[in-house]
Amino acid sequence: MAPSLEVEEPTAVDMSAPLKNPPKLVAPEPEHCPGPASDQAGLNDACAGCPNQKICASAPKGPDPDIPLITARLASIKHKILILSGKGGVGKSTFTTMFAHALASNPDSQVAIMDTDICGPSIPKMMGVEDESIHISNAGWSPVWVADNLGVMSVQFMLPGRDDAVIWRGPKKNGLIKQFLKDVEWGELDFLLVDTPPGTSDEHLSVNSYLKESGVDGAVLLTTPQEVALLDVRKEIDFCRKAGIRVLGLVENMSGFVCPKCAHQSLIFKPTTGGARKLAAETGVPYLGAVPLDPRIGMACDYGESFFDSFADSPACRALKGVVKRVAEELGLESDDVLAEEVES
Repeated sequence: MAPSLEVEEPTAVDMSAPLKNPPKLVAPEPEHCPGPASDQAGLNDACAGCPNQKICASAPKGPDPDIPLITARLASIKHKILILSGKGGVGKSTFTTMFAHALASNPDSQVAIMDTDICGPSIPKMMGVEDESIHISNAGWSPVWVADNLGVMSVQFMLPGRDDAVIWRGPKKNGLIKQFLKDVEWGELDFLLVDTPPGTSDEHLSVNSYLKESGVDGAVLLTTPQEVALLDVRKEIDFCRKAGIRVLGLVENMSGFVCPKCAHQSLIFKPTTGGARKLAAETGVPYLGAVPLDPRIGMACDYGESFFDSFADSPACRALKGVVKRVAEELGLESDDVLAEEVES
């Protein structure tokens, strides 16, 4: 039986305060609201005249009681990695699936993806498990397993139909993310990859707040070469620093187009301001590498197949292996621990 989408509604969060149980508000939060979970709720100057002021001021304060449960649930996960970018359309989900397949190429590694893009969950389609559903046992929700050592959790598995929209405000999104962390029986994992939507808002704040006690190894940031994408990635780097999230490094995705017939590379998105490499140098974050465009990547995602397994010798896969090795270095691991020997260059 699949779980219901009717989840409890925890309040929105901010980086300066732990998540707390939400008060029942009688009016929408005003523009400059400090947040009903904040220690300043009902006391801030911006609260004057708000219909919710007395409710927020009298609401119980304190840490979210579910945080210890989440920490205990995730204690058997060795490495938790966020996939971030301030910009949409740079290929976060595509990169996440290829990254997961690369890690799972080592049969000794247990890998899972948590899809926190609540309104645009594309991971199940890309992993070929779009028609699956979540099962519940006494131990909790079970991830959908793509392979023996590769699992996925996404809101897509809970929707009545593949084209049904999720029209939720932040609190309900936060509530579902909490359930993914608290109620899913992840088991013993070597790597949990958290795929996120664009931006620096509710989903990102929730993931960071809920995972803070159990520990996040860091974030891999994605960008494309052009300045329009780099503008938002700079904001994402700033977000990570303010939120206390370690930046494992920056990846330049869609870095040139590689012809699958002649292997000639052309620059589709020109790095007019120096691309990811220059941004990494300017901001002092590690540069993990560049992954070129390949039309077969899109086809593999559409058909739910592993591009990494099908085209292991392609320029894109070779570049991805280099990125995975650099991430391993940042985590203090040997490349042999993350990539199977037979797929290494």
